Amino acid sequence: MTVTATEFKTNFGKYLDLISKEDIFITRNGKTIAKVVNPCVSAVDSLRGILKDVPSDIDMDSLREERLVKYEDYV
Repeated sequence: MTVTATEFKTNFGKYLDLISKEDIFITRNGKTIAKVVNPCVSAVDSLRGILKDVPSDIDMDSLREERLVKYEDYV
């Protein structure tokens, strides 16, 4: 959803409720100046279904462990 900065400021409570359902793009003078997203959606969840190689059972902890193993192999 796209709203103007004035509209967002005027109806802040309404948009707080909507953030749980969709991202909100805030514009000023016709240009996007901000994107408000739901913090409960992780990066893994947002990439699942977009990237081919992201397994459906992956979570943040397993990603962190994999990164640490690769780092230890690198050092």
